[in-house]
Amino acid sequence: MKKESLKLQAYNIIKEKIVNCEYAPNTLLNEEKLREEINASRTPIRDALSRLEQEGLIVILPKKGIMVSGLSISEVNMIFEVRMLVEPYALETYGRTLSDEVFLGFYSQFSNQQESPPDRYFELDDEFHHTIVGAMPNRFLLNTYEGIHTQNLRFRVMTGQEQAERIENTVSEHIAIAKACLKKDWALAAGELRRHLIQSKNATFDLLLKNQNFSIR
Repeated sequence: MKKESLKLQAYNIIKEKIVNCEYAPNTLLNEEKLREEINASRTPIRDALSRLEQEGLIVILPKKGIMVSGLSISEVNMIFEVRMLVEPYALETYGRTLSDEVFLGFYSQFSNQQESPPDRYFELDDEFHHTIVGAMPNRFLLNTYEGIHTQNLRFRVMTGQEQAERIENTVSEHIAIAKACLKKDWALAAGELRRHLIQSKNATFDLLLKNQNFSIR
């Protein structure tokens, strides 16, 4: 396998374990154990760790090792701040570039969500928000949004079971957004999306504060 492929493979494996919380927040990792676990040499592992440090997923501690980045209330707040700035703007400004079929499809899927497992809801939620943001032609905003997506996934994994209890409420919130989009009332749609994000932020705070891997700072 080519060197670049080995580096990418190591990066993807470690990142996935961090996102899925197999490597939990604030956990110390050992480079030698990572090499054994992933069956990779030192260079691909170090390259992967360098990238993950740049993305804020790990912290290199001199003489201590590698620590998976923790989650704090201030970080959750910052991530939702970005989402509340980007997503409603994207919908109100560029939602009109998406077809009625797109929003009708989401409306139908959310309306029938009670027949689907929670995992499918989370996939649908991701598709919905990424479709809205993806309508923007601004690559700088898109890159900013993608930068917070991984951390958002970590929140979801850490609170997955508890979040399932809020699905009924979030489904109705998504349906309200889709309805406004089908009416071409983009200001209303953006307002509904903003309200949904505020509710999600509050619920995420409540759930993460119950988690031992979450810190208040």
